[in-house]
Amino acid sequence: MRMALLTFSLIGLQFTWGIEMTYCTPYLLQLGLTKSRTSMVWIAGPLSGLIMQPLVGVIADNSKSKWGRRRPFMIGGSVVVAFCLLVLGWTAEIVGVFVTNTDTKAIWTIALAVLSIYAVDFAINAVQSACRSLIIDTLPVEQQQLGSAWASRMAGIGHLIGYGIGTIDLVKMFGKSFGDTQFKQLTVIAALALLFAVAVTSYTVQERILISAKDSDANLGTSQMVMKIFNATMHLPRRIQAICWIQFWAWIGWFPFLFYSPTWVGETYFRYSAPDTIKDSADKLGEIGRIGSLALVIFSVVTFSGSVVLPMVVKSPEDEKRPFTPRPLPVLAPFLNAVYKHKPDLLTAWLISHLVFAAAMSLTPFVQSLRFATILIAMCGMPWALASWAPFTFIGVEINRATSPSSPSLLAHNLPSYNRLSTDPIPLSSLAVDIDSPPSSPQILRLHHLDRDLNSPAPTASTGETAGIYLGILNLFTTLPQFVGTFISMIVFAIFEPGPHRELAGQDGEVGNEVVGKAQGEGINAISVCLFIGALSSLGAAYATRRFKYVR
Repeated sequence: MRMALLTFSLIGLQFTWGIEMTYCTPYLLQLGLTKSRTSMVWIAGPLSGLIMQPLVGVIADNSKSKWGRRRPFMIGGSVVVAFCLLVLGWTAEIVGVFVTNTDTKAIWTIALAVLSIYAVDFAINAVQSACRSLIIDTLPVEQQQLGSAWASRMAGIGHLIGYGIGTIDLVKMFGKSFGDTQFKQLTVIAALALLFAVAVTSYTVQERILISAKDSDANLGTSQMVMKIFNATMHLPRRIQAICWIQFWAWIGWFPFLFYSPTWVGETYFRYSAPDTIKDSADKLGEIGRIGSLALVIFSVVTFSGSVVLPMVVKSPEDEKRPFTPRPLPVLAPFLNAVYKHKPDLLTAWLISHLVFAAAMSLTPFVQSLRFATILIAMCGMPWALASWAPFTFIGVEINRATSPSSPSLLAHNLPSYNRLSTDPIPLSSLAVDIDSPPSSPQILRLHHLDRDLNSPAPTASTGETAGIYLGILNLFTTLPQFVGTFISMIVFAIFEPGPHRELAGQDGEVGNEVVGKAQGEGINAISVCLFIGALSSLGAAYATRRFKYVR
């Protein structure tokens, strides 16, 4: 239960990401943007991650707020995201209040929609940085894999719920109480879901308050923060650096998948399988979104199943250094020892996941049916479960090693050290409800660290001194490849589909001064080309993962 509460915020976070990735691309196409220009809008994702996560990480690492280091960013960022989601859903109505000219209204509607997407991405990256750092702050080294696995499960649940709701005709179910289109109602639900999920984690998880830090770290200005991030990036421990490069190559492949695969599935359906009644629908955005969501529901089910099953059959990085200690019944011992001996380690599973993703995406240019497209999307469920779990497990282990008092990297690079407010040696498994709390109050999750002597065999404590900055740097290597992916997508879309989207932007002929895109079934789908290029990059990630084993 405690792990579930600690990671519960990720349900709302991934629900919101899922709605944005499923509906915002066809929404922008519906407003009249070309695919090439739409790809430029999605620079918002990597740009916000490049700026917000490292910056929020450094600020939060040194925050002495009585509310904790991470929770203020989680709550404040969630409020901003919720507000901007509502603005995004009602851009045309908001602009219509101030502008009456049709052409001018169309321009300002696009501008407000793009601005809202940027605001959502910047704020949600701040929330994500704080949520991920909170997990690493809270758990000792031995539980980093378990914490990452739970985070992956909660993210899978968030995606599953988001995509599942996306398959339902909400306007038909609820009427027009929350909006007259599918997209409007989903923005309302996403806003409420994020606020609720973050509120649950913020209320039930008690952070330790930072009461002492180096003076040089306590009053950092903006330029000093930027220089600190830069210096830390240039002097990463070798294993953390290797993890970052794996993430770099992997995310060149994941970027087009996450942002364009729902649209690709919907377009495949419209090209080859849709009946005329669907093609003539008044809400084509909703139709494409529902078809894309249905495929991603299957993807999310596979992802969630993987996040539950894989931790049971994959060795933790720390387990690889310990012998098989449990003492089963003598009759079962040979079997259990054999099973343990042949369990794959997390690194091997991560390597295989890159290869599976590459194999699936390499087939996308040859897809001509909704069923085949759905199968390929579903194949990526297990790789995504590992992509959401493995890097954070390895980075969590390495951060705790690097920030231990005896770590050479901590001493060499003058990283901050902290005094703790609580030094009670209370193990996680023995924590109980606060007996002073009123009976009607919900259970409070009190997760503290173990203080121990360096030579003690007790579990290794996690203090999370630099969790924010190192996770921010990992996010740099997640966002930089998204710039690469955006640049690749822009070129591919300009070559293969230079005009506005035929089905979403208008009828045959012209939209504004631009020729409408190709008819259904004409030429190769540009998104499938982007996915194929991502498959090639995933092979690079597989090679980097193989090399990680030998990095010391």
